[in-house]
Amino acid sequence: MNEEHSDVTNGCSKVRTGTQNEAALLALMEKTGYNMVQENGQRKFGGPPPGWEGPPPPRGCEVFVGKIPRDMYEDELVPVFERAGKIYEFRLMMEFSGENRGYAFVMYTTKEEAQLAIRILNNYEIRPGKFIGVCVSLDNCRLFIGAIPKEKKKEEILDEMKKVTEGVVDVIVYPSATDKTKNRGFAFVEYESHRAAAMARRKLIPGTFQLWGHTIQVDWADPEKEVDEETMQRVKVLYVRNLMISTTEETIKAEFNTFKPGAVERVKKLRDYAFVHFFNRDDAVAAISVMNGKCIDGASIEVTLAKPVNKEGTWRQHLNGQISPSSENLLVFANKEDVNPKSLAKPASLPVRFNGQHSPSPPEIERCTYPFFPGTKLTPISMYSLKSSHFSSAVMQLDYYCNNNNWAPPEYYLYSTTSQDGKILLVYKIVLPAVANGSQSYFMPDKLCSTVEDAKELAAQFALLHLAFMIKPVILNLHSAIDVLTFLRKVSK
Repeated sequence: MNEEHSDVTNGCSKVRTGTQNEAALLALMEKTGYNMVQENGQRKFGGPPPGWEGPPPPRGCEVFVGKIPRDMYEDELVPVFERAGKIYEFRLMMEFSGENRGYAFVMYTTKEEAQLAIRILNNYEIRPGKFIGVCVSLDNCRLFIGAIPKEKKKEEILDEMKKVTEGVVDVIVYPSATDKTKNRGFAFVEYESHRAAAMARRKLIPGTFQLWGHTIQVDWADPEKEVDEETMQRVKVLYVRNLMISTTEETIKAEFNTFKPGAVERVKKLRDYAFVHFFNRDDAVAAISVMNGKCIDGASIEVTLAKPVNKEGTWRQHLNGQISPSSENLLVFANKEDVNPKSLAKPASLPVRFNGQHSPSPPEIERCTYPFFPGTKLTPISMYSLKSSHFSSAVMQLDYYCNNNNWAPPEYYLYSTTSQDGKILLVYKIVLPAVANGSQSYFMPDKLCSTVEDAKELAAQFALLHLAFMIKPVILNLHSAIDVLTFLRKVSK
């Protein structure tokens, strides 16, 4: 073996000692013909593989692997991930001590292989009681820039960003919902590569950098969800953006029916965007070229195919602890704006559902305030005497459920880690003493949050969902956290 291989094996022999680890890694390299190099805190296996010709695989071929046991290395991991297809490159993140850092990136030669890896290896039990998480990994090439003067146009923002950073490809600017002559105070800057975006972020992030005399906010933009081509071929719903708030669903339906009367099934409008459902896919596709850029009530609209996620996929995501927004019936349609402006791919104002469904007229929790007049009579009350419909928080619902079953309150344990870009990320583990000796000793989602409140709420949702799933599969037909709680109360009596 050459000197390069020797450097690779020496790092791990500190943990899994000597000849056993070295022999296993050398045997893997001899068997596969792949090279292995350790640099900058990561160890690369392949990249490219033997005999590879041409450019690297395209975007979307890489998956992220988390929750890897710290004493597990390529000789055990590579054979597992080869089940999904040919590995172009396997990058295991390493500590100086020789242990791995608990996560890795696996790049396959095709997108189909990457998707297969997610399907068959997410939540895979890689060792007894040790389950790994696998999800798509996309090199983020887009930055969120906030606190931009609202009177600035796209061309001005693009020119300024090209002056202060390198590799700028495009700028995405959304007009204000109430005044189309102004932007929303933020923009997305697209760079030619992840490296260019990272270098730009490093230059802009200290907080002292100003554009047009304003201190700007800089962060990574949330990546858009990737939808496979087969699914997109079935879409017959259009996403319409940049509408006037005053524009009605009836007006939108009438405008989209002008090119072919009766083609539109229904319209769902939310603030300044809408989803237009067609009876026929061909009509939906034809409407894009006709309606994109058309002026409705004084606003020039943008029209694209809506991006769906199937019901099964969304259910799987929720089992893994991810809170996904949802739309109507069996599909989730991701639009390009959100209450959180850093996201290009999350719908706004849509309630979260556990199985990816959103009923056309769901029983929403009334959340508003009323006048409190002097002299109003108040009566002491216990929260546990209320109905489940009085709770909008999963944390409160879980506490309510435990009390109603005469269980001890949930025990929350907070953990943290540091992301690749230095952010503190948080996750809660929930222990329910009443079920601690059963098949599930604790509940912990496999998604991290940036705030304590979000982490606690996510953990409570995860626990509620799994409690119901452990009791009865009928939970698959329930719509919301309130439904889950109602079901749990019924079956526990």
